Amino acid sequence: MKKLFLCGALLFAAASTLPAQPMNLLRMDRILHDEAAEIDGDLGAWTLLYGDRFLVVLTDELANRMRIFTPVIAEDELKEDQWQALLEANFHSALDAKYGLYNGYVVSVFTHPLRELTELQLVDALQQVATLADTFGTTYSSTDLLFGKGLMQETDPPRPRINVKPGGGRSN
Repeated sequence: MKKLFLCGALLFAAASTLPAQPMNLLRMDRILHDEAAEIDGDLGAWTLLYGDRFLVVLTDELANRMRIFTPVIAEDELKEDQWQALLEANFHSALDAKYGLYNGYVVSVFTHPLRELTELQLVDALQQVATLADTFGTTYSSTDLLFGKGLMQETDPPRPRINVKPGGGRSN
């Protein structure tokens, strides 16, 4: 009985450490068809309706890269404060999807190595790209998760310490 249990435990341990199946265009196509309301294109270049957003998914197998993006607003329609807000969001609240510029438009974009991408990451990336585009002008966030700025409200914010030794530069 102990040998049977030991064999089962070893098989489970071995199976749990196997590398995930690499992402490829056929797997990606199946996943995108499962997730999208509508989809068009060929392997490696798709346009899809995800919620109420049109997303573009492009891949380059030779370079091992993929990206998902959607237009948000024309670059020339951006107000001064929106530039700063989207740049700050790229650090604080836009997690895996980020804002970028492409062909005169602000876009919400996710990039990743293709083969290393998992199904869960792909599904999450679709959601984050759409959410980041939808929250432009409000929370500028790609998920409900808050990270960094805005988490703690301080009455007197500390002065920035740029290139200062911990402890204020005092020697011991």
